[in-house]
This record gives sequence, C-alpha cells and structure tokens, in this order.
Amino acid sequence: MRRSIEELLKKPPIIFDGAMGTELYNRNHFINVCFEELCVSKPSVVRTIHEEHKNAGCDVITTNSFGANRYKFAEYLLADRVRSIAKSAAELARDVAGDELYVAGSVGPLGKIVGKDIEERDALEAFLEPILGLQEGGVDFIIFETFSRSAELKIAAKAASEAGIPYIGSLAFGERNISRAGERIEEFFAPILELSHPPFMISFNCSVGPKQMLEYLEDFLPHAPLPVLIMPNAGYPQLVHDRMIYMTTPEYFATYAKRFAEMGASAVGGCCGTTPAHIAETARSVKAFFRHRVEISTPTPTVTLRTPPPRESRSELGAKLEAGSWVTSVELTPPLGYDLSGILSKARLCKAAGVDAINIPDGPRASSRINPMVTALRIQEKAGIETVLHVTCRDKNIIGLQSDLLGCAAAGIKNLLIITGDPPKLGDYPQATAVFDLDSIGLTRIAYRLNQGVDIGGKEVNPPTTFLIGVGADPTHLDQERELSRLAQKVAAGADFCITQPVYDVEALLTFLERTRHLGLKVIAGVWPLASLQNARFLNNEVPGVRIPQSIMERMEKAGSREEARATGIAIAREIIQAIRPFVAGVQVSAPFGNVDTALKVLFS
Repeated sequence: MRRSIEELLKKPPIIFDGAMGTELYNRNHFINVCFEELCVSKPSVVRTIHEEHKNAGCDVITTNSFGANRYKFAEYLLADRVRSIAKSAAELARDVAGDELYVAGSVGPLGKIVGKDIEERDALEAFLEPILGLQEGGVDFIIFETFSRSAELKIAAKAASEAGIPYIGSLAFGERNISRAGERIEEFFAPILELSHPPFMISFNCSVGPKQMLEYLEDFLPHAPLPVLIMPNAGYPQLVHDRMIYMTTPEYFATYAKRFAEMGASAVGGCCGTTPAHIAETARSVKAFFRHRVEISTPTPTVTLRTPPPRESRSELGAKLEAGSWVTSVELTPPLGYDLSGILSKARLCKAAGVDAINIPDGPRASSRINPMVTALRIQEKAGIETVLHVTCRDKNIIGLQSDLLGCAAAGIKNLLIITGDPPKLGDYPQATAVFDLDSIGLTRIAYRLNQGVDIGGKEVNPPTTFLIGVGADPTHLDQERELSRLAQKVAAGADFCITQPVYDVEALLTFLERTRHLGLKVIAGVWPLASLQNARFLNNEVPGVRIPQSIMERMEKAGSREEARATGIAIAREIIQAIRPFVAGVQVSAPFGNVDTALKVLFS
C-alpha cells in the first residue's frame, strides 16, 4: 500500500537521495552495461547504494530504473524485460526503505522524439511499461526525471494518470533558465499543470551545478505554482585565477541545498556526481536548520508584564540611536584560543578612534572560539567601550539561552544582536549537534519578555532586564517577501534595531529600507571592506546573504598588488557608506581577517 503524499508534503524540507549512475560507475560498472539490469543480476550492489543513502538521512529513495524503457533497453536486447526489471528495481528500493522512507520510481525520457521518431500512442505504451512495473514493486510515486520537452512529459503524465499513481515532473535545463529543447520554465510545465491528474510537485534536475541552478531559479522559486524539488549535479567547473576548479565537495553542495530551502524549495536532492556523502551533508545541514521550532508559551495571567524602560536609557548605543546620532561599530571576532590581549588591543584602538561599540560574533561560520560573553565582558571592562553581543540559537536549548541572557544582564552587557546562527556543517566540527530549539524570532521574544520581567516559564524576573535588542536583516535575500515578513515578526517580538548583512548593492538596500519604513526600526548597515579578489569571490559564492555586484568584482579584479586590492576594498566601502549615510542610523564595519586598521580607515580616513 502506497504511503500518503499528503503526509510527505507536511514535512519539508524533504531530502531525496543522490545519483545512482555515479555510484554504479564508481563501483566499476561502466557504460557498456545496462545499469537498470543490475537490479536483477547484481542486486546487492544496488541495495548497498540505497542503504548508504538511507543511512545518509534521506527521506526518499529513488529506484534504479531511469533508463528502463523499450527503446533504450533495445540496445541491450532487453526490450521485452522492461516491466519485470522495473518491478525488481522497485522491490529493491522498497525493501531498503521499509516503512520509514518513501520510494520514488524513476522514469526518464524515451530517447526518441515524439511525432518525429515515434507516434504518441507508442510513447504512451512505452511509458506505461516501467510505470506499471514500478507500481507492482511498491513505489509511492513516480518521478519523471531529466525531461526537456513538454510534449514528452505530458505523455508520460498521461501514462501515470492511466496507472492512477501520483507523480513529479522534472525539467533539465539547457542554457540559462530554458530547457534543453528551448522551452522556458512556465512553458515547459504548463501542459501538465492543466491536466485533470496534475503533478503533486515539480522538479529541476541535472545539467548544471547548484550555483548555476540557484541563479536560474532565483526569480521562479518564490512564486512556484506547486511544491518544488531541486536536484542539481554535484558541481560545475568555475574559472578561478585561470584555473578550472570543480566545486563539487559535499560541503559546497550542502551550502546551496540550504539556500534552496531558504528560497522556498520543499525538497532537495542530488543528480549526477552526487554521492551519499553529499546527501549526508545536505540532510545534516538542512534538517537541523529548518526543523520544527519550540513555541514560546505566554506567561500565566498572574504575572504582571512590565513596560520596558525607554530605549535611550538602556545603553549608550540606545541613547545615540534614539537621538538620531550617527553610530559606528566595528566587528571583532573572538580568538580561537583564550588569550584576549590581541582583541583587547584592537578594541582600545577603536575606542580611541571614536567608535561607539564593538560587535562580538558568536561562533561565526560555526567555528569554536572563546565564549563571546566573556570576550564582551572583558572588552567593556578593559577597553571601556560598549559591546553588541551576538546571541545565536544554534548551540543551546531554550533553558541555556535564557541563562545566557540573564548572565548578560548581570554582567552589564546591554546590547544584543539575536540571530539564528549557521549550522555546524559550515565549520570545523560538522559532526556537532545543532540545537535550534527556536529561531531568532523566538529568541527575540524571550529577550523582550525578560525586559518585561517574565521568564520562559511565566515566572517573575525581578528586576527586569533592560536589553537593547537587535536582529539581523538581509536586504539582498533572494526571497524578499519572506525576509520582509520575518523582519516584521522580529519587530513584533520586540526588536529595537537591526544590523544588515554586508551591503554591496546600494540600490537593493535603499529599496529594502523603503519597504521596511513602516516598521519604524533603526537600521545599521553592515559594511565589509574587501581584502582581495579571492576574498570577494569567496563572499559572493560561499557566504549566504552576501551578493556582490559585477561592477565591484571587476574593480577588485583590476587591483594589482595585495596593497592595491586592500586600498580598493577600503575605497569601495567608503563610497558605499557615503551613498547610504542619509538613509541609515549608522554602520557596522567588519575588520577583515582581524585587520582593525582597515576598519578604522573605512570609518575615519
């Protein structure tokens, strides 16, 4: 009995498995053999691949039946065994999946052009053969993979309808956002969306790596008519310093899988070149980051909620923001060891230069560093300058997070920047467990309730805390509607100000400010001076939330020596600040690679 598609769709993000052909080839089964027939002649090999994907954490196992049709099998003299081999492929996958996972029956194009090479009636029969075999073997649904012609996909969909089985239709890109046959996304899917038995999900797979697929889909995904599955290839070569570098590591792939989920994709998986290692990194990253958050309950009616004090009385930063003064902060990352002398010296330089606050990240890029609260406390004590402490949801449950907040109040750390945090797989400890009991919206609500004199259990906190609560914002997020909605929720939860991701696109920031004006939120713009072309490429390609316009990339490329590149990065940052100064409350400048002199030159030269 097939499992419910409705239940599957209730649990996004859904993780599909990776490439079957890649794994069979890696196990010394070359292209002179029929990969699908291995389900019968060497079932243990196929079973092992399914098991490795299951152990990697996928929710859906895909059958080894992509090329199972009469026309492709004819090359191996197997045209009369399509249905039986498809059934065997389904039985193998079903046996591994058990009752825990779903099974997708893979059906690929026929390898013939309908209307030119074969008639529509013959195509329909050719699709029905593997579909019926897969259905008999126990698949939950069909996935029509790597199609490039809408006419052929429509016939395949009709075959699924005749069999009475749910299905997914998947497009293989050619150039840019068109199919290999030259059809645009909307044109390609329109025929099957109009059927009486439409797909329950649409998909994109193969052809390109994750970065290219992201570029192709950034406009489509937020407005897709159905849930979307994304299955790019492992990677695509990119020209870096005149070398063709293949960006294909599991970590690279998982970073983009998370971005797809952030943009609204309901499911992610892998196509050519992806392995169980890619799926394991993807499952670890995406599931940890997007799993269900703890709901913060309201306090009991017997607890009186107090009105927090005015923002200007909570901290020096709050007073300057409320007075409309231009504020400046410099981001200094805590050291990897426990010697704080270096960061204290840098904080003193900032204080002497007139910087208003030091911004202290909490394990940026999921790195393990000295406790940021201790760092902030020492900076305030030894350098005499206020800090803005990042508080992330990644590493502690709500009990630990509330304890940290109360500790901040006791230590006199008054300014908080509440963020969800990067998943562990981005850092040096990818096996570490991510907590993520709640996201930044929920943690903002906890901090604000503490300001009202109530803890997470509805118990009184006396005296109440007096935090100035900051949150993050991304003016260039691919899904602007989602980002705007989340920022509005953060304000409703109690946010007093926000700090943006590094700004390189001035127009994007101004548009974002205009669309958030009604929130009445003080906005501090993030500015990250570029240190080199390599630094710019890394930020643009690998750091979520950072998008650098081509014009800036070209300026960095023209810079010759290391010092020229640094000077160009400083000049670009100063130009950005000059352009945005009339529209924001201040700036937070990062010290690239700990170089505080660069940050100060951006602010005061």
